[in-house]
Amino acid sequence: MHDLNDHVAAVLALIDGLPHPDGRIMIGIAGPPGSGKSTLADRVVAALNDRRGDGAAALLPMDGYHLDNATLDARGLRAVKGAPDTFDAAGFVALVRRIRHEAGDLRYPLFDRAADSTVPDAGFLRADTEIVVAEGNYLLLRDGAWADLRDIFDATVMIAPPIAVLEERLIERWLSYGLSPEAAATRARGNDLANARTVLALSAAADLHIAPITKTDSATGT
Repeated sequence: MHDLNDHVAAVLALIDGLPHPDGRIMIGIAGPPGSGKSTLADRVVAALNDRRGDGAAALLPMDGYHLDNATLDARGLRAVKGAPDTFDAAGFVALVRRIRHEAGDLRYPLFDRAADSTVPDAGFLRADTEIVVAEGNYLLLRDGAWADLRDIFDATVMIAPPIAVLEERLIERWLSYGLSPEAAATRARGNDLANARTVLALSAAADLHIAPITKTDSATGT
């Protein structure tokens, strides 16, 4: 928890140092699957609302732009759902651009993990929201439509634990969904870790890079 508190404080300091734009402030928090980016983004939003008042900050998950399963089946991509080309990247970029530059309330899709599908217009952004914290795996990718995001965000964060830590967390995640140990390991070591390596290898540098301290690091002082 102490480590997470330090990370939240670092992101808040980054935001505090930004100039004040005419429109909303847009922050992008990226990281591979299992990195803790969603937890970090949620905590940052909560801290901003504590400081600035309820509704001053809002969370924007990238996952609402998963392509639907029928589209993935038609393209032969269902087996790699979660990879960069299984999202509507252009649609997400367009939404982020609207949020950054347009006033007014906005609705956007969210992802229902239990149903494995997106829910149109399930997300709502109030007109008076000052800061939007977007989170997702591919917010800093240098390829395709994803690359346009870097010029829209006011600041970016990358949280990147070591691959061994990600593997452990991802296996635990699939176990929590009821998979057997063997199935959980297969899911984690297949598509999930392939996507994690894509994020780590092909993302642009962030304004703030967070490499969480592992138990081994803490013990050895490295």
